[in-house]
Amino acid sequence: MSKISLKNYFNDLSVLAGAVMISFSAVFVKLAHVGPTVSAFYRMAIGGVILMAFALVTGKTSRFPFKALGLMTLTAFFFVWDLTIWHRSIFYVGPGLATILANFQVFFLAGIGFFLYRERLNLRYVISVPLALIGLGLLILPHNMVVPQPQFYLGVGLGLITALAYTAYLLSLRTLQARYTKISAFFVIAVISILTAIGIGLEMFAGGESFAIPDRQTLLALIAYGIMGQFLGWVLISKGIGKIEASRAGLILLLQPTLSFVWDILFFSRPTGITDLAGASVAIFAIYLGATSRGIR
Repeated sequence: MSKISLKNYFNDLSVLAGAVMISFSAVFVKLAHVGPTVSAFYRMAIGGVILMAFALVTGKTSRFPFKALGLMTLTAFFFVWDLTIWHRSIFYVGPGLATILANFQVFFLAGIGFFLYRERLNLRYVISVPLALIGLGLLILPHNMVVPQPQFYLGVGLGLITALAYTAYLLSLRTLQARYTKISAFFVIAVISILTAIGIGLEMFAGGESFAIPDRQTLLALIAYGIMGQFLGWVLISKGIGKIEASRAGLILLLQPTLSFVWDILFFSRPTGITDLAGASVAIFAIYLGATSRGIR
């Protein structure tokens, strides 16, 4: 195996490992015996502190203009919105469907790119949108619920709002990185993670929520969530994502929603029939087409 092939192999493996780790995020939310906002806080607090410590140890910290802090705060605000809504969606529809819905952000990103930035959309995107709607339709048919209830459809709506919030976060993050190119991308994520934890903490304080961790299972789940979902997953993906082809990266990253759906079935006995599997497969394939439709992600 040549040196170039070996590098490509390790880049693929890095992104693959990161996607697998992040696929457990919704599982940890479900395993923790705390509310959705509390688990979001500890993910960002634990992950953010570790990210900042890693940035300090590796020398990836850098000075940045004070005005950059405003855009960082805005980016963190969108991430607060994203996480708190997504966690609520997990409680209503389960880890698998909530994660698939959150990944619909690829369609919002492409649509905004087309309408605001006049970016060209190819046939992949045109095909992906109706496919995604078909897949979603199969997943939310009444037969997919043991007892049809309004909370299920509320969870679906929250999942789609999560996709919109994540779109706003990504656009803000891209603007930040494009405007302040001399700031380490790793350091930016560390700062945003801590700002997000502060924002969620203020939301909890305003709502009278407790920061208490009730039991050992919750403690272990939250620690694993912070390390795997916010630290290791992001580090591994960011290390290899820019060095491999966009289409291959998009295909590898599809492991996140795919495995989240699998974990939902294996760990939480999600009722799953042929229609559910078909819907998940169609939706995930549509996400792949959308993610690679403009050669970026």
